[in-house]
Amino acid sequence: MMPIEQLEALAETGILKREPPVREEIDGLIRSASVRLLDAQKTTNSPESRFDLAYNAAHALALAALRSHGYRAEKRYIVFQALPHTLGVATATWRLLDRCHRERNAAEYEGVSDVDEKLLTGLIDAGRELLDRLRRLTESE
Repeated sequence: MMPIEQLEALAETGILKREPPVREEIDGLIRSASVRLLDAQKTTNSPESRFDLAYNAAHALALAALRSHGYRAEKRYIVFQALPHTLGVATATWRLLDRCHRERNAAEYEGVSDVDEKLLTGLIDAGRELLDRLRRLTESE
């Protein structure tokens, strides 16, 4: 796959590192994310668990998209910001995922875990969108 100009510019600054894609890694991330996304949709799980599952699924999918383009990020949140360039998602989607990243950090590092149901629904929907887009991308390779 040819480098995308914006991703290449980020690699020049050191925000991204160039690293050849490894199909097994990408497939493993997609598999793991798919299972987590399904579990996140189970309303029998607590909202906190569902958020954690959906967030980790979205992160794995965003990472798989970045890896499929031949890059790796040093900072966890960069995979979401790169989504318009890796999967063509709308700005609103990556911003929602960025907000979820901040919520995840608040829960992880500060013990704040008041899950907003609307945000959780948006996160799950965004995860489904990433999975669909990533499957189309990997099938075309």
